[in-house]
Amino acid sequence: MKYVVSVNGEDVEVVLDGSGVSVEGASVDAHLAEVPGTPVRLVTIGDAQHRVIVRRGSQRGQYTMWVGGFRYEVEALDERTRTIRDLSAATAGPAGPAPLRAPMPGLIVRVSVEPGDRVQSGQGLVVMEAMKMEDELRAQAAGTVKAVHAKPGSAVEKGALLVELE
Repeated sequence: MKYVVSVNGEDVEVVLDGSGVSVEGASVDAHLAEVPGTPVRLVTIGDAQHRVIVRRGSQRGQYTMWVGGFRYEVEALDERTRTIRDLSAATAGPAGPAPLRAPMPGLIVRVSVEPGDRVQSGQGLVVMEAMKMEDELRAQAAGTVKAVHAKPGSAVEKGALLVELE
């Protein structure tokens, strides 16, 4: 699984798979072990061993870590979750209903609205299949459907405009 790990604002790509760990494309020998009865974890990277204390943050994937007496703010999200979060933040507007855009490439399975329909916040508008999973895309705010660009059976690219709301 591929992760984007942000340490004090600097992004690092980490890949975990059955064969080991890769950081920024370089294979590393890494191991994690708990110290029973303590919040300490022993992280071994190559020949170096580090004592780490980790505390979960307020949001998914956020952590505060203490390593060697230094504090680090860390965010570790898998690639898909990070992309969805970044796209959601990029399309969020300060006022009014935001247009519905495809969060990733996929296939439109079902469209539940037509132009002129009134929708409520959280109402399902479009179902799309991506990465062998069906996701129901919902309205971020109440509004009226201005135009529907999504057609069942059509393939869409990431960021494609699916439904316009007003």
